[in-house]
Amino acid sequence: MMSEYIVEMKHITKRFPGIVANDDVSIGIKKGEIFALLGENGAGKSTLMSMLSGMYEPDEGEIHIRGKKVQISSPNHAANLNIGMVHQHFKLVEDYTITENIILGIEPISKFAGLIPYVGIRQANRKIEELSKSFGLEVDPTKKIADLTVSMQQRVEILKVLYREAEILIFDEPTAVLTPQEIDFLLGIIEGLRDSGKTIILITHKLEEIKKVADRCAVLNKGKLIDVLDVKTTTTNRMAQLMVGREVSFESEKAPANFKEEVLKVEKLTVKNEDGFEVVKDVSFTIHSGEIFAIAGVADNGQVEIADTIAGLAKASGGKVFLNGQDITKDSIRKRSEAGISYVPEDRQRFGLFLDFDLATNLASKQYYKKPFSNKGILNKSEVEQVGTQLIDKYDIRSGQGIHTQVRSMSGGNQQKAIIAREIELQSPLMIFVQPTRGVDIGAIENIHKMIIEQRDQGKAILLVSLELEEIMNVADTIGVIYNGQLQKVASSESLTTNEVGEYMMGAKHDER
Repeated sequence: MMSEYIVEMKHITKRFPGIVANDDVSIGIKKGEIFALLGENGAGKSTLMSMLSGMYEPDEGEIHIRGKKVQISSPNHAANLNIGMVHQHFKLVEDYTITENIILGIEPISKFAGLIPYVGIRQANRKIEELSKSFGLEVDPTKKIADLTVSMQQRVEILKVLYREAEILIFDEPTAVLTPQEIDFLLGIIEGLRDSGKTIILITHKLEEIKKVADRCAVLNKGKLIDVLDVKTTTTNRMAQLMVGREVSFESEKAPANFKEEVLKVEKLTVKNEDGFEVVKDVSFTIHSGEIFAIAGVADNGQVEIADTIAGLAKASGGKVFLNGQDITKDSIRKRSEAGISYVPEDRQRFGLFLDFDLATNLASKQYYKKPFSNKGILNKSEVEQVGTQLIDKYDIRSGQGIHTQVRSMSGGNQQKAIIAREIELQSPLMIFVQPTRGVDIGAIENIHKMIIEQRDQGKAILLVSLELEEIMNVADTIGVIYNGQLQKVASSESLTTNEVGEYMMGAKHDER
């Protein structure tokens, strides 16, 4: 008898040092459905799918594809079974073009004069252009990866698996790095893939996305399968409760703000990008002690450049930045950090962490040269480890080998918690959070919001940059809306509706100033 499932994973167990990532998990996925895997960071979702895509092999259990038992020994083997995975952190070569990335490893070889082999890049370009159009993922195949936006890079990752004729597509947190508009576009693409007969597995912790597109959903918690649900008949509250193991509040509770002295003053700030274009134009605002000032805007409207320039990662081409009355416009990053700036960057892997160092080293990386971590230039390793252990506990950072865990091996959400722990512990008068909850689950989002509000209540000045409008409406005291590098509106969060903020963000509404 043929199985009704195209994919069956039976009694799968996978262990890593110090952790059981998957504990006797059994799921069946039907052909042509969107099947979601829901769970907190570190619940074992990506590990389970990494076994299906050939990155790991299970310690126990069996995998059946189209009713046949298989041992998937490598990603190439998975590709031969028509399984493809679109990874959360893209695996692309920056200096190569889109086509070169897509055909890498399976280059179409032609022979010149019937003798000399060469890669038929022109035909490949044509084929990829056609493929991209047929799935609504249009790209210019000759462009280099380094010149693409994040959402375009993601299209390349999707085209990579479609080019290899994948029938079973695994998407790992595909919307973690996208704007709300791009998310809607991608969910439409995923539905289109299902309608063309593909089977989609969606790893996510965003409940509203599951509700929008998924047919069924499996909930994992600490490596165990909790339940498989029919999405249409299950509420998001029920899903959240199963995933976190407790009731989750979607609203942030906070006392009224109590603004004190001015901490940050940005005066007529202008910033140019590498091509010399002004991406921030004449922006001025102030943030007080005890205030959360949020910049709302669609991606790439200059908000990240504002944060980077205040923190010292980008240079101002005009205007000034004052911290506690001191002009810091030309100061180095370390000088600003010591003057009292904490910074959680947008790209945690490139700017937030040393991926090949252990967790303890990362947690101490902003203070290693000071007492008690070092004395007269000599590092006190036991102090670094002791403080690291305390922070893992305090901020619920989940890692297989505690302070000795290599940060690269941690889930994205736990990497984020590590950065937030390090930056909050600096107790800086100004704390900058750029996309602080990107790629983290509901339970952790709730905790991060609590921490940010707690810092405000302790008198810190907070700059929050987020693409999540809901997050801004929930957490901010003051909102500055940016469009095309200019602040369109600055007002208290109580005086603005979500719709008004959205209109300013799209440039559809202007402030009469």
